[in-house]
Amino acid sequence: MNAECDPRNDRPPRRKRRTGGRTDNDSELAALAKALGHPARVKILRILARQTECICGDVAAELPLAQSTVSQHLKILKLAGLIQGEIDAPRIRYCISKWALERFKTLVQDL
Repeated sequence: MNAECDPRNDRPPRRKRRTGGRTDNDSELAALAKALGHPARVKILRILARQTECICGDVAAELPLAQSTVSQHLKILKLAGLIQGEIDAPRIRYCISKWALERFKTLVQDL
């Protein structure tokens, strides 16, 4: 297993703090929801949740989308912190961020 997708390395990303030392939960929730705002990205998370790690081609094989489209969706999920990825030339291995999914659940429950 690669280092970045090791569950022991799954921790919160560094976020900018607002005045008073609190994170802006509404902005954080909106960013995560936006990343999950496409059915293909939800399906990608389901695929990654079933596996320890996966490369883009494996994900693309399970979806009716071009590999370039899947790559774009993976990039959006990674930028949001919902997945992790490590370059293992010439591929990138992806895995789900359990911390980010738990954080998303907490933010939704706090609505």
